[in-house]
Amino acid sequence: MKPILIYDGDCGFCTVSANAMRRWIRPRAHIQPWQSTDIARFGLTDKECTTAVQFVLSDGSVRAGSRAIMAMLRSAPVPWPVLGHVGDLPGVAQLANVTYLWIAKNRHHLPGSTEACAVSAATAA
Repeated sequence: MKPILIYDGDCGFCTVSANAMRRWIRPRAHIQPWQSTDIARFGLTDKECTTAVQFVLSDGSVRAGSRAIMAMLRSAPVPWPVLGHVGDLPGVAQLANVTYLWIAKNRHHLPGSTEACAVSAATAA
């Protein structure tokens, strides 16, 4: 199975970010909104997918939030895997998680956001 990055397709900021990943990072993974993905197949719920980005690895294991982003980076061509590994180092991983949580909570204020981002962000709080 090819890895898959699952994001909130109702969120404009998330969609803009997913498109940027496709264009600039080019991970060796599918990038799909959860709304058009059989998330139950991966053991995921709507709440999990509206709260944080999910990355399903080839072995079926799942990473969420900043850990999902780091796993996605490790699946991309050089130089991105280096950043993915650095982002999982002690200290850096905690900073990445705090940053991810802040972005998720405030995504309705970020470029590309829509009203759906605020609704989804409210459920993530």
